Amino acid sequence: MSRQDSLEALEREITSCRKCPRLVAWREEVARVKRASFAGETYWGRPIPGFGDPAASVVILGLAPAAHGGNRTGRIFTGDRSGDWLFAALYRAGYANQPISVSREDGLRLTDCWVLAAVRCAPPANKPTPAERDNCLPYAVRELKLITSARVILCLGAFAWDAALRTLVALGHERPRPRPRFGHGAEAVSGRFTLLGCFHPSQQNTFTGRLTEEMLDTILARARQLSAA
Repeated sequence: MSRQDSLEALEREITSCRKCPRLVAWREEVARVKRASFAGETYWGRPIPGFGDPAASVVILGLAPAAHGGNRTGRIFTGDRSGDWLFAALYRAGYANQPISVSREDGLRLTDCWVLAAVRCAPPANKPTPAERDNCLPYAVRELKLITSARVILCLGAFAWDAALRTLVALGHERPRPRPRFGHGAEAVSGRFTLLGCFHPSQQNTFTGRLTEEMLDTILARARQLSAA
């Protein structure tokens, strides 16, 4: 089976997953009730697979789909304010062919970049449990095994940083000692991967100035530098 066929088979498995009863109930309730501003839309209401360039050298790891973003559109970081920031930055950095991401059919293409979430379903209050994180972990492991060119994992937030460390251990890499702490610009090397920390482009961070466009651009430039080393 080719890499593309294997990724498509994994996508089908992810989108049909029902391992976590709490997440299944929440994602489906949100898709049924909907937000008033999206009342005329059909929500995805299922787990979200990764997407991007299968030959990527940079992998971007987020927390989970937004209830009315990815859970609505069917693509991670698509249709929410965090995605507006992320994809605009990816466009400026040359990883995306356009600066917006509003639907699965909007023509967005990524080059040398793959985007996924640590938890594939929208969680209540945006807070997955440790068990839900661990249920999703094998999907990231299998994706990274298939994306053999990946060298950098850009972790958006502390939750993604922790999930990345766990994923690397599951891949058979040694966890760096002492355990590296998350921070904006933090780096840690394990096997063929360099973990790179970045504040999550949440509204809380972007509205307060904790994360600026310049900071995000600088992190993406560092990711490209590390992936080319």
